[in-house]
Amino acid sequence: MEPLVAAIDQGTSSTRFLVFNARTAELISHHQVEINQSFPKEGWVEEDPKEIMWSVYECMERTCEKLRQLNVDVSNIKAVGVTNQRETTLVWDKETGEPLYNAIVWLDLRTQSTVEELINKNPGRSKNHLRQKTGLPISTYFSAVKLRWLLDNVDEVHEAVLSKRALFGTVDSWIIWCLTGGRSGGVHITDVSNASRTMLFNIHSLDWDPELCRYFDIPMEILPNVRSSSEIYGWMNSGSLSGVPISGCLGDQSAALVGQMCFDEGQAKNTYGTGCFLLRNTGTKPLMSHHGLLTTVAYKLGKDGPACYALEGSVAIAGAVIRWLKDNMGIVQSSSEIETLAAAAGTSYGCYFVPAFSGLYAPYWEPSARGIICGLTQFTNRSHLAFAALEAVCFQTREILDAMNQDSGVPLTQLRVDGGMTGNRLLMQLQADILCIPVVRPTMSETTALGAAMAAGAAEEVGVWDLGPGQLPHLTSEKYEPQINPEESEFRFARWKKAVQKAMNWETTEPCSHRNGQQL
Repeated sequence: MEPLVAAIDQGTSSTRFLVFNARTAELISHHQVEINQSFPKEGWVEEDPKEIMWSVYECMERTCEKLRQLNVDVSNIKAVGVTNQRETTLVWDKETGEPLYNAIVWLDLRTQSTVEELINKNPGRSKNHLRQKTGLPISTYFSAVKLRWLLDNVDEVHEAVLSKRALFGTVDSWIIWCLTGGRSGGVHITDVSNASRTMLFNIHSLDWDPELCRYFDIPMEILPNVRSSSEIYGWMNSGSLSGVPISGCLGDQSAALVGQMCFDEGQAKNTYGTGCFLLRNTGTKPLMSHHGLLTTVAYKLGKDGPACYALEGSVAIAGAVIRWLKDNMGIVQSSSEIETLAAAAGTSYGCYFVPAFSGLYAPYWEPSARGIICGLTQFTNRSHLAFAALEAVCFQTREILDAMNQDSGVPLTQLRVDGGMTGNRLLMQLQADILCIPVVRPTMSETTALGAAMAAGAAEEVGVWDLGPGQLPHLTSEKYEPQINPEESEFRFARWKKAVQKAMNWETTEPCSHRNGQQL
């Protein structure tokens, strides 16, 4: 039997465990469990760290059962990689192993006033004050402001820090700490790709930055050790895979870049999940954006390997808009219905939907924006709204692609895509039409998990996956060509931009008035 490599893919809405053949990249088996999100207040998004870990264990054990049913020997799994929703922030007690608060999810907006205070205290009051070191604007999106909120507002966290019991981590750190023993010798680490999303990490020196930690007033001793994305961090401590090395770690968008084999400068991919993330490999030098994109560490494959960087356009709400239409509005009963419903209309009939539920991310970075649906007439029905929701995902991608082309000076000639939403063929065709370039979707859409598995299998001490030139597996794909004329595409895009302007500057942190105790 050829060697197998597994990946834990812990996303915003679900956890998956997937097992790949290290020679062919074929997906052998997998299991998925949905994750509950809680919204305790408007703009707040939390997840239960214990539920996250339960889902990881559940997915691993169920996948191992499926492998046994396929007569596959579980001992052929030579390594495990971890990929995760980035920025989501946890603090736990290293002595009890207990989380000290729920995980604050990347989408969460509770830190808007914290962000404003931080921006107001720097000279020039610029949200880009820390961009040279971090590649990021000061925003609710990143971990440092969430951690600052926990230290300021949760007594248990404050007390644990004072008594030297607190550990901070993003989801990767929590999972790896738990899997390698937890309070009995668990390894407290993160990789460069996840660390670069905290605002505490210097993307040039590739280490935690004392000046940044002072700026946010974060004690450095609670931070995990930063490692490369491909090396043995520790070994599985229990369960069917006890003793297997954990040897790959990548934030989900970096993992998708690796899984799409975007190892050359200029190659790019867009992942359609809860949010939408377009990353372009910029090689071994960080390229600073002048058009609202982020500069991030893409990966560092091995202790001695070079760090590779990416320009990133982040969209907060993509698949989440479909979940909203289903769960909040009852317009569809299941996410898969959206394609049929939208196809029934074939157009949005002049209806535009800007799903700025968490403000707007790239290229605007405008936390005060809120969702808006405009262009409604008596003719508008739920099919038009479904179509407008799909178009919204495509228009947001067009905005970040335009920004990326301006920053790099070299327009993309095609876009590689992956993620859960890419199974929607109407969405993929709309995307090609709105971008005016072909969209290429791999037949095996689990590229995020594949990337984590590749990093784990390629680790020096594991060595079952060769990422050298000419050794990469060939993945079959399908291509969507643009089918409308560019003039129509430009007209629709211009109307979209008009709608975006109407969504701006809606929410201010100052309450305007109160009625029955409700902030208006």
